[in-house]
Amino acid sequence: MDVVFLSRLQFAAATMFHFLFVPLTLGLSILVAYMETKYARTGDETYLSMTKFWGKLMLINFALGVVTGITLEFQFGTNWSRYSAYVGDIFGSILAIEATTSFFLESTLIGVWVFGWQKLSRKAHATVMWLVALAGNLSGLWILIANGWMQHPVGYVIKNGRAELDNFLAVVTNKFAILEFLHTISGAYVLSAFFVMGVSAYHLLKKNQIEFFTRSFRIALVFGLASSIFVAAIGDTHGVHVTQVQPAKLAAMESHWETSKGAPIHLFAIPDEKNERNLIEIGSIPYMLSFLGYHDINAEVKGLKDFPKDERPPVWPVFISFRGMVGLGVLFILLTVVGWFKRNRLLESPLYLKAMMFAIPLPYIAIEMGWIVAEVGRQPWIVYGVMRTSDAVSPISTPQVFASLIAFILVYGFLGAIGFYLIFKNAKKGPKLAH
Repeated sequence: MDVVFLSRLQFAAATMFHFLFVPLTLGLSILVAYMETKYARTGDETYLSMTKFWGKLMLINFALGVVTGITLEFQFGTNWSRYSAYVGDIFGSILAIEATTSFFLESTLIGVWVFGWQKLSRKAHATVMWLVALAGNLSGLWILIANGWMQHPVGYVIKNGRAELDNFLAVVTNKFAILEFLHTISGAYVLSAFFVMGVSAYHLLKKNQIEFFTRSFRIALVFGLASSIFVAAIGDTHGVHVTQVQPAKLAAMESHWETSKGAPIHLFAIPDEKNERNLIEIGSIPYMLSFLGYHDINAEVKGLKDFPKDERPPVWPVFISFRGMVGLGVLFILLTVVGWFKRNRLLESPLYLKAMMFAIPLPYIAIEMGWIVAEVGRQPWIVYGVMRTSDAVSPISTPQVFASLIAFILVYGFLGAIGFYLIFKNAKKGPKLAH
């Protein structure tokens, strides 16, 4: 194992662990804001209890997200200093904007929300939570603008041996970044909706506070149904754009080796990268890859063999992760559609409630698979077509990276155990009803 591999592994471990917490905060903040708005308008104490219960879980989750996210930016200096030196004029400015306009705002507003219950009116306090949700989602937008630039660099010039910002508007309106944001944020909404539905299903099965958790389930169901459909629709649009700007990623997503017109997809295959073929292909659908990539059944799709070997992404993890993500996405739509027809008789549907309870981890898995597709599928580039990952790593030794990797795993493992324990404990305990 060399420095590049270990640095990639360390950043992947830190990022994927951090992203176990981010999506829930993004979606739950909106749900909590809606619940508090219902309380502010109606005075119904059940909505107040819902706001405080789900808000408490959001705060625990937010704290873990902050702690695990801070170290990520340090890694650009410790492990990826050559990357920072080469593109810091662009990438660094976006992260600075995110911190000053979004993260600090979100953190400050959360403090106002926590300590402002007795100091603000109902409507003002609910407005603060809407601002928290806006700031959090805006933070996600800036982060994904930065990542979108790495995926499809625009608005820059190579000057003085480094990439320098040339057109800020082009960077912030980058189509890849906008589609990536919409796809990611809607996935986060699906996750938060399934979290609320899953916890509610647990309590409904136990016959605990039926009115409280029935309302919670129905609110999250509408949110989850709309988000599940939207994430699939925007995923299709995003896939077409990926075909245009990252054709090697598309070929890896489908383990497509030979350039062909009317290209099929395979529901499952076993890629053999050494011999540049698939050992097994199962469930082929003619013309479907051409249609999905270009919305034209006769379009030509470039195969992996037509890309230089040193510019091909690893096929196996991208291919499997893409199928897992899509398959789970279809399942989320089915589960929420079924839930829509059962929403008025949830207590009479114990099998469905059990399914929703056990479905809580699935959106987490789907989102992590999506990031594997996005990041592994971009390799061997850290900035697509501009800078290779192997050229971006810091001049440090293998033992140094290995030691920090082990430290990250131990510390993050400890933090994760505490965080998930607190979320599980409070979710299982249930709410303290307002009086």
